[in-house]
Amino acid sequence: MLRFWSWRLAAPLVLAASFAASAATAQQHPPVAPAANPVMVTPTNGLVTIESDLQKADNSTGVVTATGNVRIVYPDQRVVATARQAQYFSREGRVVLSGDVDVLQEGGHSIRAERLVYLVERERVVAEPALGEQVVSRYRLNAPTAPQP
Repeated sequence: MLRFWSWRLAAPLVLAASFAASAATAQQHPPVAPAANPVMVTPTNGLVTIESDLQKADNSTGVVTATGNVRIVYPDQRVVATARQAQYFSREGRVVLSGDVDVLQEGGHSIRAERLVYLVERERVVAEPALGEQVVSRYRLNAPTAPQP
């Protein structure tokens, strides 16, 4: 469960960074015609909104940074994340949220930390607390339902 949920935590910033980097990679990958089947929303597509005091993308380093009152909203995955800074390191496939990180997912799942690092390819999250504090994660566990006769 943590693995699936953790992918959804970082998806908003990954998606935003992919938009910023798309101009640099468009020449390498020609556009693909849309499939005849309906498009399913996955953790790497859909609308994402990033609000912050400052946002910048550096195509030479592949780093996208949002600083100051960062709020990431990903309605398709029902995730809202806040932090003082969010960075996506596209070459490393790493997302870093830092400073009072708070990630909420509809249904009661949440995680609070001082710093959260998400390794995209490995689908791994490392959450670090502030000095002298602890990381707090909350997961709503659903009781199994009785089989219907």
